[in-house]
Amino acid sequence: MRNLVWIGIVLIVLGVGGLAIGHFSYTEDEKVLKAGPLEVTAEKEHHFPIPTAAGVVVVIAGVALVLAGRRSA
Repeated sequence: MRNLVWIGIVLIVLGVGGLAIGHFSYTEDEKVLKAGPLEVTAEKEHHFPIPTAAGVVVVIAGVALVLAGRRSA
């Protein structure tokens, strides 16, 4: 059951990363005006917070998978 250990490690890394970063954002080009051949765009930035509880739950699930994978091996 080495797969459980690897999945657990990935979850731990993702959870710690989510706790360390706290949010992620991306930029999107949005059309503001289109009149014939003229087109005006604006950049709009979107922010998504990562809840602390979600990061903790993912880390705990990762640790549980690592322990379960080690016991069955």
